[in-house]
Amino acid sequence: MTRVGLYLDLRVPAGRDAADVYRRTLDRVVAAEERGLGAVWVTEHHGFADGYLPAPLTMAAALAARTRRVRIGTGVVIAPLVPAETLAEQAAVVDLVSGGRLELGLGAGWRAEEFERVGADHRTRYDVLEARLARLPQLWADGTVTPAPVQDPVPTWVGARGPRGARLAGRAGAGLLWLDPDLIAPYREGLAAGGHADTGRLGGLVNVFLADDPDEAKARLREAAGRNRASYRGNDEAAKSSGDTTFPRLKVRTGPDAVAAVREQLAPLAGMPVTDVFCFADLGGLPDDLVDRHLELVTDVLTPGLADAAAVVA
Repeated sequence: MTRVGLYLDLRVPAGRDAADVYRRTLDRVVAAEERGLGAVWVTEHHGFADGYLPAPLTMAAALAARTRRVRIGTGVVIAPLVPAETLAEQAAVVDLVSGGRLELGLGAGWRAEEFERVGADHRTRYDVLEARLARLPQLWADGTVTPAPVQDPVPTWVGARGPRGARLAGRAGAGLLWLDPDLIAPYREGLAAGGHADTGRLGGLVNVFLADDPDEAKARLREAAGRNRASYRGNDEAAKSSGDTTFPRLKVRTGPDAVAAVREQLAPLAGMPVTDVFCFADLGGLPDDLVDRHLELVTDVLTPGLADAAAVVA
């Protein structure tokens, strides 16, 4: 079964109150869980003018405290920005607060500016990510970090958009948190090299926004979508980074059409189980009625429509 989740970046556009955005987001996740939501995922960036979420595991703990059933994922924590021990402690606390619901997604990061802020080496980020993935289970197992998480092992993912990261994910035995058929071959190479040939799994963003009237919704969300894309471009320049910031283009669809669009996106991934998909809950500053209806359609139409998607593509 494929879990359908919501993706949170907690942007706070000009004129909005940050505390209100966080409160509304937590309330909406609780309501979505009651309607059958399978998972919620949080992300991480630093230094964005609109307050893009900088503390994913802190937010994950808040979500864990307010929910009872949904899986709580990080998509992703930028692993090289914090020591392995700190990451292990924070992740363990989230898993404990949630009663064993953490899906720990890690990434290498790409914005040089974010590394400079904390004195981390941008050039070695992939090596550090791989070391973190190997070290975390050891820290929990040998008692270096206490208390240990509920889950043993904690499910791990690697967010990667290129072959190097896909191979790394496979070697670590982690899930690959990006839905790109071009990454299947290098991911399988990594799985084989690491002795994890039978444990591969995929998850990632399906960039759909659901509405009863897509044309009317497009007109109302165009400004926020453009603002979000521009924020990545601006930070690219500031960081002098060549990192790929391209997301799949947002598709605004009715519920049934969104189901069809996601199934079409997943079809080229045949042969590898897709356990998780997620879409943005909000684009930052959208009208409340648009967001609330989108979330209702995600739980009431998209979720049941994709219930057998993992079997279709596996």
